[in-house]
Amino acid sequence: MTATIYIPRDSGALALGAEKVAKAIEKEIAARGLDVKIVRNGSRGLYWLEPMVEVETPQGRVAYGPVKPADVASLLDAGLPEGGEHRLSLGLAGEIPFLARQTRLTFARCGITDPVSLDDYRAHGGLQGLENALKLEAAQIVAQVTESGLRGRGGAGFPTGIKWKTVLDTENPRKYIVCNADEGDSGTFADRMIMEGDPFVLIEGMTIAGIATRATKGYIYIRSEYPHAVATMNEAIAVARKAGVIGASVLGSAHAFDLEVRVGAGAYVCGEETALLESLEGKRGIVRAKPPLPAHKGLFGKPTVINNVISLASVPIIMDRGATFYRDFGMGRSRGTIPIQIAGNVKHGGLFEAAFGLTLGELVDGIGGGTATGRPVKAVQVGGPLGAYFPRELFDTPFDYEAFAAKDGLIGHAGIVVFDDSVDMLKQARFAMEFCAIESCGKCTPCRIGSTRGVELADRIAAGVEPEKQIAVLTDLCNTMKFGSLCALGGFTPYPVMSALTHFPEDFRPVPVREAAE
Repeated sequence: MTATIYIPRDSGALALGAEKVAKAIEKEIAARGLDVKIVRNGSRGLYWLEPMVEVETPQGRVAYGPVKPADVASLLDAGLPEGGEHRLSLGLAGEIPFLARQTRLTFARCGITDPVSLDDYRAHGGLQGLENALKLEAAQIVAQVTESGLRGRGGAGFPTGIKWKTVLDTENPRKYIVCNADEGDSGTFADRMIMEGDPFVLIEGMTIAGIATRATKGYIYIRSEYPHAVATMNEAIAVARKAGVIGASVLGSAHAFDLEVRVGAGAYVCGEETALLESLEGKRGIVRAKPPLPAHKGLFGKPTVINNVISLASVPIIMDRGATFYRDFGMGRSRGTIPIQIAGNVKHGGLFEAAFGLTLGELVDGIGGGTATGRPVKAVQVGGPLGAYFPRELFDTPFDYEAFAAKDGLIGHAGIVVFDDSVDMLKQARFAMEFCAIESCGKCTPCRIGSTRGVELADRIAAGVEPEKQIAVLTDLCNTMKFGSLCALGGFTPYPVMSALTHFPEDFRPVPVREAAE
């Protein structure tokens, strides 16, 4: 009987040596004449265990990791094709605590299926949502998405159904679906994982969005730093088109919808929806003033739905299992599940999909396992480089849009970056201003000039030059940027700066050089 061994092709796993492991296994299997089929799957998101190799057994998939090329011979000696015991044995993959505690809806297939096999996708429940959508009127699809409570997973948390309804209600023969895959936040990798590990779910979600809004063309805007995601999405789109999933007749219906991948040049500001549209049109990525909203006048001046990868990839499960099923997960106005990305100085870094409501402390201490260095956690930044820093005193905050907003924070793209007690929060605040200065499109003065002045103020504070006066000016500057910037880049940069200043004031009052010498 042919054994099936799974070796991840996810770029996170590749960075940790998965390709070398795959070649070593292929070479050793050939030398031993073993009857083995190798499937290059996506990652399950347990990055401290990557490369994680799995084998199909009658009891389920048995995992081993982290595997190095030097381990391959001993793994095969121990009976890898049959799930034999080895020092790298992790047991059944689904029973690893980090995985067993999750509620995987959007990522249900990620790390399980062959990413570019449509047959494998169908065998694991794929296309059920699209088939259900084809039986409904456009307004009924929009109503289901609205009822599910799905909100934008790209950061703003805007209700997805309202955005779709706005585009549906516009009178225009040409409309577009744009997927924002310009994932640029530090500590985030959920978009990349989906595109590399389960690309058909994004294709299905975008196609449903097209049918729901009567759009016939979709674009996936992917950052240039994701070559593996670009290649996988293009391959999956070609497979879907050939199979009739997309094209002139979606699954043999009267609906037409086609997709195309466009690659961005790596500008962080192009993660902002209007700058992204400018870039898609072949222009420099500069933020547009709103109104008009993209839903009324978006790509090429036509009504456009712009959603994040995870927002669109969550739609198929809603259309498959129903709005009520999805809405039953979560808390308050934050419904469904969210893929939380745990990174930084943390023992168990990876992707953890769960219903909204877990506290920050549960995520950092219980699931992340605390710091990798073993030192105390000092700060956790949630929501990317523009997210607020939370101290341990706020670890009882539940992962919920409104709960974070009440603490002057934001969930953003749900990235969590952990820092131990060796971090200098003044330097982190300076980095936020410097990052904004480098990435600003330059269109508005508060962002363009304010960020540069912010760096200068941080340097004066670090030098001990009248720190109290500099802090007062920095606070005023943050207020100007927050309320005066044209987009979230300048508007959110004050979050990390002010949270660092509020929760870690001691780092902003360095000991003068003369006193330190004494």
